[in-house]
Amino acid sequence: MLRENFGRTHNISYKGKIDLVTDTDLYSEEVIVNFLNREFPGFGMLAEERNETKPGSLFRWILDPLDGTTNYAHGYPFFSVSLALEQEKTVVWGAVYDPVLDEMFTSELGRGASLNGYPVKVSLTDTLIRGLLCTGFPYDVHESTDNNLDHFENFVKVAQGIRRDGSAALDLCYVATGRLDGFWENKLKPWDIAAGSLMVSEAGGKVTGFDGQAFDINRGEVLASNLRIHDEMVKVLLLDR
Repeated sequence: MLRENFGRTHNISYKGKIDLVTDTDLYSEEVIVNFLNREFPGFGMLAEERNETKPGSLFRWILDPLDGTTNYAHGYPFFSVSLALEQEKTVVWGAVYDPVLDEMFTSELGRGASLNGYPVKVSLTDTLIRGLLCTGFPYDVHESTDNNLDHFENFVKVAQGIRRDGSAALDLCYVATGRLDGFWENKLKPWDIAAGSLMVSEAGGKVTGFDGQAFDINRGEVLASNLRIHDEMVKVLLLDR
């Protein structure tokens, strides 16, 4: 459905100054939520465009029906669907699907990560100056001073290159597959990072907060890398603290 409607005119509304939602976001979420509720009636659900259901359930789905909405609305072909499953507040399974390239990234706790059924691993890049990184900026970048621009300036001086693609879920999967060596971003939501973060860790990478401490999908910030350049990235992120 996302692929068929890509490039067409959409009904767009705004949740914030530059935080938009399309009719396709809402329809995608409706289709997926209805399916999951039918097949797994006892599971909770945290989805981007609706209120959480069955809080406190043993199992909880975490869904972003269209990660990269701004890209999608502008006809920029980089967006995804992200779905993760929590068991007792631990993410145990995740999938991120890219409809444009027909790429399905999947991971399961303790059983590795794969792309279209083939196992994947993080890159072997061992120094930050040889690293290709990726990031994003929060929706309140126009108003808040905590807008990631300071970190971007610091990284651009010490890394080989930086990209800004607009789908955190796919960015994390690209770290898992070795297409990127590292990713950082703040002010994210659980549905942006739950599935992708498991991909990275199951592919042999490392996922933490900016300070290198334990990762929490509810904290809002994520630093993911191929493990080899992780400490260097932490040092850069702590420069202005």
